[in-house]
Amino acid sequence: DRRRDFPAAGSPIQPIIKDVGEVYSRLLDHRPVIQGEIRYFVKEFEEKRGLRELRVLENLKNTIFETNEHVLPKCQQAMKDNLSETFKRLQAANAMIHRLQEREYEARKLQADKVMAREEKCVAHWEEFMKEQQSKRTEVDEEHRKAMERLKEQYSEMEKELAKYVSF
Repeated sequence: DRRRDFPAAGSPIQPIIKDVGEVYSRLLDHRPVIQGEIRYFVKEFEEKRGLRELRVLENLKNTIFETNEHVLPKCQQAMKDNLSETFKRLQAANAMIHRLQEREYEARKLQADKVMAREEKCVAHWEEFMKEQQSKRTEVDEEHRKAMERLKEQYSEMEKELAKYVSF
């Protein structure tokens, strides 16, 4: 603006400066062209797109609001109802399993008691058997000792009788 006002109003240079300003603005000053292109692009974009993004965002907002206000509480309530029912069923199943485990424990304990009783009976029977064997062994040893003494006497008598015949 200063350069345009600087020369005198009636000077012959003024039309040249005006022409130079127009050339400058047409060749080197691209702001009006760019602004026009921007306005055209925005206008075309808005017309062709029809504010589609704004509608999509508005639909998303509505969907989120509806989800937060209606669907989420319903889901939470359904989840609470189902979870409490499931929890009750799990407690019942747990109680049944606990009873089964107690029965199994009692059965195993009874079985172990029976096994222990059988083992004690077998041990008592074994001890009785071993005592009986010991007494039989003692009897057999006594009979054997007596038989050995009889045989010794018999052989000693036979030896004496042989000794009589040897002297001939």
